[in-house]
Amino acid sequence: MDQKYGKYGLPTEVQFCKKCVISNQRPNSAVEIKNTKDTKKETINFDSEGICDACRFAEYKNNTIDWEKREKELMALCDKFRSKDGSYDCIIPGSGGKDSGYVSHVLKYKYGMNPLTITWAPHLYTDIGWKNMTNWIHKGGFDNILFTPNGRVHQLLTKIAFENLLHPFQPFMIGQRGIGPKFAALYKIPLVFYGENQAEYGNKIEENDSPTMQHKFFAEDSGLDNLYLSGVFAKEIISTYSITTKDLNPYLPITRSAIERNGIEVHYISYYLKWDPQENFYYSSKNNSFQANDERTEGSYSKYASIDDKIDNFHHYTYLIKFGMGRATFDASQEIRNHKITREEGVALVKRFDQEFPKKYFKEYLEYIDISEEKFWQLIDAARPGHLWRKNNGSWELIHQVN
Repeated sequence: MDQKYGKYGLPTEVQFCKKCVISNQRPNSAVEIKNTKDTKKETINFDSEGICDACRFAEYKNNTIDWEKREKELMALCDKFRSKDGSYDCIIPGSGGKDSGYVSHVLKYKYGMNPLTITWAPHLYTDIGWKNMTNWIHKGGFDNILFTPNGRVHQLLTKIAFENLLHPFQPFMIGQRGIGPKFAALYKIPLVFYGENQAEYGNKIEENDSPTMQHKFFAEDSGLDNLYLSGVFAKEIISTYSITTKDLNPYLPITRSAIERNGIEVHYISYYLKWDPQENFYYSSKNNSFQANDERTEGSYSKYASIDDKIDNFHHYTYLIKFGMGRATFDASQEIRNHKITREEGVALVKRFDQEFPKKYFKEYLEYIDISEEKFWQLIDAARPGHLWRKNNGSWELIHQVN
């Protein structure tokens, strides 16, 4: 029987990976950033044994890749770009979290690079997020540019993205994805390092065959004509709201001609060095004075991942509503693949924490996007796919849960 597709173009037959706890509802990350129209989605692939691509890649990463050879490739790349006059020789986008802290520190202090770190500011800094940001700079020892987009515009775009896509993080993700190459062109620094390829978590495995990010993820020649932002095209935002072309400049991708003209290369460090988020946490704690939060993150059991933005938990909660998977699912899945916990432990953690509502910053979130609590819940409930959610005695429940 042919597969059927429901809301957001998701497969209506729900399947869970037999190795981790992810389901086949996870969309390709690039698709999720762009839109959530009701057309067939490119989602994580499962093989004939019921194993997801992310788990298959983890097996390949752990058992097949020659990491000594990959490190030599990294050293050769650094030798090619390393400055001889003290100038910056690479751009590292990041927030000062565990991952960007690891990437920047290992490149500077082990491989002798001179990075300029670039930060696209969170919507609303948490106390621990700002502390880790300053620790990264002052104790880790890095030069940094903190780029904060026009607050009025960014709040509006976040509001529209929530209303249109139930995706409050989309404008942030678009800006964050493009800031590295754009600053590379601005400062004539042709080498950019990001952390991991999303194939680590379920994009197509073959994306990891190359150390570089495909241009389609961050470069576009059509400018405003093709900029899809907050669920509408940019020109519609300009015509509807008190927004100008200049206001949207931070969200415009770099042009392919600028990439070619400046010889910019965007590399994933995870191609060269084995990627393990928990080990990144230990490394950054030791070398950058990175600190875990003093309380568990709502919706999960972790205390150290993505803790810098008060809006972050609402990104994960809306993901739960649309795709039936919350933050605990993703945390547990990657830790199962990295042999930190068992699948049985992961299932228990998902059942305990995945559907927890992020109440701590709820009032601030409503104020930030300027909507009422009543409107919030109307949008939330309207976004629930019928093949994932049903009402039972007046309360919503997931139809399919991992076992």
